[in-house]
Amino acid sequence: MKGLKFILAGILFGIVMSKSEAISWFRIQEMFRFQSFHMYGIIGTAVVLGTLATFLIKKYKLRDYQGNPIVFTPKEKAVSRYLIGGIIFGLGWALTGACPGPMFVNIGHGYWAIVLAIGGAIAGTYTYGVIKDRLPH
Repeated sequence: MKGLKFILAGILFGIVMSKSEAISWFRIQEMFRFQSFHMYGIIGTAVVLGTLATFLIKKYKLRDYQGNPIVFTPKEKAVSRYLIGGIIFGLGWALTGACPGPMFVNIGHGYWAIVLAIGGAIAGTYTYGVIKDRLPH
């Protein structure tokens, strides 16, 4: 029962992704063609909420559910790692029409073709694990 809250959070995430049409290949295609603001609005809302949540966690020194302090480790500022990683992620997103979260929501909708994209994501994650020591981090 310890994982029930995570399952419920995943179900809520799937409902939000589905109702906002963020899983729609049509909406994602619109975004990459700069034809609609829909996906930019969803992503922008997530960025603003994440920034606000981070600000509040730092300001009020909030703790996690086990009572441990939430610590943000500063990242090394390097353009190449974000540029290369962003390009690879964006290419995968544009090719498959889905980023990791919506892929599983698409399975819930019965779009079984997304299993190929999930297989590609798993292969990409495995490849990253193999070569990560040789990449700019």
